[in-house]
Amino acid sequence: MSTAGPSKQHLIDPGICIRCNTCEETCPVNAIAHDSRNYVVMVEICEGCRACVPPCPTGAIDNWFPIAPGKPYTLEEQYSWDELPAPDAQSVATTSAEPDDVARLTREATAGQGGPVAAPWSAEKPVVNLYNEKNPISATVAGNFRLTGNDASADIRHIVLDFGGVHFPLLEGQNIGVIPPGTDEQGRPHHVRLYSVASPRDGERPGYHNCAITVKRVTADHEGKAVKGVASNYLCDLKKGDKVQVIGPFGAAFLMPNHAGSSLMMICTGTGSAPMRAMTERRRRRMALNEGGELMLFFGARAQDELPYFGPLMKLPKTFIDINFALSRVPGQPKQYVQDRIRERHDDVWRQLNDENCYIYLCGLKGMEKGVDEAFRDVCRQHGGDWDTLLPQLREKSRYHVETY
Repeated sequence: MSTAGPSKQHLIDPGICIRCNTCEETCPVNAIAHDSRNYVVMVEICEGCRACVPPCPTGAIDNWFPIAPGKPYTLEEQYSWDELPAPDAQSVATTSAEPDDVARLTREATAGQGGPVAAPWSAEKPVVNLYNEKNPISATVAGNFRLTGNDASADIRHIVLDFGGVHFPLLEGQNIGVIPPGTDEQGRPHHVRLYSVASPRDGERPGYHNCAITVKRVTADHEGKAVKGVASNYLCDLKKGDKVQVIGPFGAAFLMPNHAGSSLMMICTGTGSAPMRAMTERRRRRMALNEGGELMLFFGARAQDELPYFGPLMKLPKTFIDINFALSRVPGQPKQYVQDRIRERHDDVWRQLNDENCYIYLCGLKGMEKGVDEAFRDVCRQHGGDWDTLLPQLREKSRYHVETY
C-alpha cells in the first residue's frame, strides 16, 4: 500500500458490488480476495495502483478511506459489511479519491452547509468516480439548445451528451466533470470543470445512455471584467456529433429522496436550475404512480427570457408543482429576488420546513446564500420559531442541501 501523503485504505463497497470478479482478475499484485459474501482488499498487499478501477462496471471498487497509522480495517471487518462504514466528518471534508480540482470545487460548492451533510435516507445509492482523468469516457454531443432568449444578456445552453451505450450511471443532483481540450498559458492541461446533471436518472432520452447539462457562456468575471470562460465557451460552441471527454460521476449527498410522500423545496438561480430540472423531470415521469409529496420551486433570474427551462415549466400542471419566479430586472417593476418570494409564501414555507418529509435544495450563485438564510430566519421568527435552532436539525436529518458557486 502506498504511504505517500495521507494514509488511505482501498476498500470495496459491498452495497453496489455485483460480484463480477473483474477486480480480482485485474489486480496485478493479487491484493483482492472474496468469500461467499464480499470482495475485499488486503491492505498489506495493495499498492494503490488503481489498475482495478476502470474495468469495474459499478464503481464499487473506487473507495479510498483515511486510516490512522497501524489501524486499517481488517479482512474480518470487510467480510462482515453490508455497506461501507461512514467516514467521520473530517474524513469527508479532507479526503477524496476524486481529482484535486473536483474535491476543491465540491468543498467550495457545499461550504454553505456548515459541514458535511449526508444524502436523504431514502436516496438511491450513487455510483461515484467511475471514470477519471487518466481514464475518461468519450461522449458525443447529441444536441446543443439555447435556453435563453436571443436578446438575453446570458447565453445558457442545454447540452445533451450521449455515452454510446457505455455504462455511466447518474442520479439527480450528481455532477460530471468535463475536461476542456488544450492547455493553459503555462502549457498545462486545463482544469476539470464540474457541471450538475440536468436530466433524471434514466437519461434525457429514457432508455439510452445519455445525460444533459446546463451551461452558461462566461464572458465576464464576478467583478464584471471581460473574460472568456475556457470550459463554458468550449461547451456552448459544440456542435452535434462533437466529442467531449467526461469524468465522474461525482456527488453522494445532493440527492433527492425516493420514498413516497417526500416533498421537495427547490431554490435556484440561473444554471443552478440544472439539478432542480432533473428532480422535477424525475417526478414528472412518475406522475401516474401517485406517490404524493409536494414540489415547490423558487426560481430567480433577471428577466423572463433569461429563465432556463421557462417554457417547459409553464406547461407543468399547477397541481404538480408550485412555481414562484423572482425577476430582478424587469423595466417598470420593483426588483424581486428568491428570498422575497420565500417571505411572501411564509405560511407554506413554514409548513414545509416543519414537515419531516420535506427536503430543501439550494443551488445557484454563492451570493444568494445569505439572502435565503435571512429569509428563512424571518419566516421562522414570524411563526414563533428560531432558524438558528432549526437549521442544525435540518442538516442532521439530511433535509437541507446547498451547492453554490
